[in-house]
Amino acid sequence: MPGKRCRSTGRPRTAIRTGSPTRTGLDVRRPVAGHLAFGRGIHQCLGQQLARIELRTALGTLLQRFPGLRLAIPAEQVRMRSDMEVYGVHELPVTW
Repeated sequence: MPGKRCRSTGRPRTAIRTGSPTRTGLDVRRPVAGHLAFGRGIHQCLGQQLARIELRTALGTLLQRFPGLRLAIPAEQVRMRSDMEVYGVHELPVTW
């Protein structure tokens, strides 16, 4: 960590985001403290690239098989998720 000196204890440590500097361990009933993920640099998820390739293949195949695929409702009526950390839609009605 830049600007901080860390002393090694000789044993592995696992940092758990608990929302409290005095709390240790994992409490699954704790209040939500925000999402913690490694999504950049050397900690980038290796599965991310695989998921992108799979999605590209699946969407390409779907559009080839159903060339008339389109939204069944106006785009303005598609409800976006705002109740979770994951970006997306609640449902996506389509027709062909």
